[in-house]
Amino acid sequence: MTDSETSAGAARAATLRRHGGEHVDVPHRPFDIGSSERKRRKPRDRPLLIVITGEGKGKSTSAFGMLMRSWARGYRCGVFQFVKSGKWKVGEAKAAAALGGIDWEKMGDGWSWLSADLNESAQLAREGWQEVKRAIAQQRYEFLLLDEMTYPMKWGWIEVSEVVSTLTARPGFQHVLVTGRDAPSELVAAADLVSRVVSVKHPMEVGIRAQQGIEW
Repeated sequence: MTDSETSAGAARAATLRRHGGEHVDVPHRPFDIGSSERKRRKPRDRPLLIVITGEGKGKSTSAFGMLMRSWARGYRCGVFQFVKSGKWKVGEAKAAAALGGIDWEKMGDGWSWLSADLNESAQLAREGWQEVKRAIAQQRYEFLLLDEMTYPMKWGWIEVSEVVSTLTARPGFQHVLVTGRDAPSELVAAADLVSRVVSVKHPMEVGIRAQQGIEW
């Protein structure tokens, strides 16, 4: 083993000690790349496909709460954000970095209605989806959050049928959670758990703009 590999292993071991340790059933080990450690789960556990959709605020917020639960239970966690740019300073991403043990990918170039080049936005989304497929095939995560992924499907950038077939045929033990408005009916039908967030009031209706700590 090279010095760089040893150093990387030591760094990962330190992160994994922070990620669960004695508080989870089976802590991860350095260089542990499997995502289906049976001893970490209960016999009743089943991998779920989850969709959180609807017009109201709170879809991603709810999903990030579930992400924290999975992290606390020692699951290997990954997040792919399909709309937010890597330039955005997202509060949840900062928290995840502080916790350690959560992979976080931001692949968009901003909101579609602010993008200067929708062709580039579409290509970024397609590249992101290819990486998601690789992660699923490798069973890289036990909890995978695909945040705002309904939008690339709605806009025709990613084929709905391919998404549904990939997620429903995923191997091993992988919870997958998809968020965003206007979830396709095919995805809703295939999911094990679907929640629809309804808007009752929103501050933007009275001219209060989005703000840090609330929206991001």
